[in-house]
Amino acid sequence: MTLRELEYLVALARYRHFGRAAEACCVSQPTLSTQLKKLETELGMQLVERSSTGVLLTPFGQATAERARRILVEVQHIKDAAQIGRDPESGTVRLGIFPTLGPYLLPSIMLRYAERFPSLQLFLIEEKSPNLVTRLHDGDIDVALLALPMDDDQLTCEFLFEEPFLFAVPSGHPLANRTRITMEDICEQELLLLEDGHCLRDQALDVCSLSGAVEQPAFRAASLETLRHMVGAGLGVTLLPQLATAGGKSASDMLRLVPFVDPAPSRRIALVWRKSSARTGLYRAMAELFRQVADDLLHGPVADPALRRSEAAQDRPAA
Repeated sequence: MTLRELEYLVALARYRHFGRAAEACCVSQPTLSTQLKKLETELGMQLVERSSTGVLLTPFGQATAERARRILVEVQHIKDAAQIGRDPESGTVRLGIFPTLGPYLLPSIMLRYAERFPSLQLFLIEEKSPNLVTRLHDGDIDVALLALPMDDDQLTCEFLFEEPFLFAVPSGHPLANRTRITMEDICEQELLLLEDGHCLRDQALDVCSLSGAVEQPAFRAASLETLRHMVGAGLGVTLLPQLATAGGKSASDMLRLVPFVDPAPSRRIALVWRKSSARTGLYRAMAELFRQVADDLLHGPVADPALRRSEAAQDRPAA
């Protein structure tokens, strides 16, 4: 029995498909299938039920896959401990991030990451938050940027920043020219939201429950960019996280972003890793860099003209 065979079994348990499992393990499908058959022969037990309709793990296969996951995590901890002994800020780190944050934060992080951690290679994995949590537990990734709260006693959370939401409306909307709005102002508004599985959807629904706004039932978007274009086309309103509006992303004659009065609705972002990891010191150093980058983005110049007008109006002395 080899660690590689255990890795193949864990991948098959996750994907329930020989081709996708082989792709995830960077091997050919025949290689993965042959090695699993070899493992079955060694154990004298069937792990996988193979049929033309798909793949199903036997009860013994499921139990073995769970044990294999724990073994692979412990093996990674041994490697991490050895890496710390050689050089705690070298080697590789597999970082997970969810889609409504990744495109807007990662480019700025990468510009400064190589300077701060020149000997540390970063592999990026973008998936929805529930999948990232699963992959953290399975040892597939080392650390992840996730939204709080995170109720999991096996994970450590290092708070990074709080990101306000902005109210995105078509240019002709009654609230489009407001400098600031309150939660009461969006009462009974129908919001365009993301599809199930996005943590931003859950956060927006929390805002809806507090404000009296509701979800527009006829449409659910797969991405923030789809939401943005739907609002710009005059088909509804939504909430956008501030980082997603920076760097010219919100510049459009058809779209207006209106800030909320303080305290604005927001989401809280943290860096998360397994409590059992031997690289806590490194992850805290990474968290400090991520915190600095986010602070610069959130408090630097705002790209959207509507927000600049709002901030200027707030700073202008009363007549």
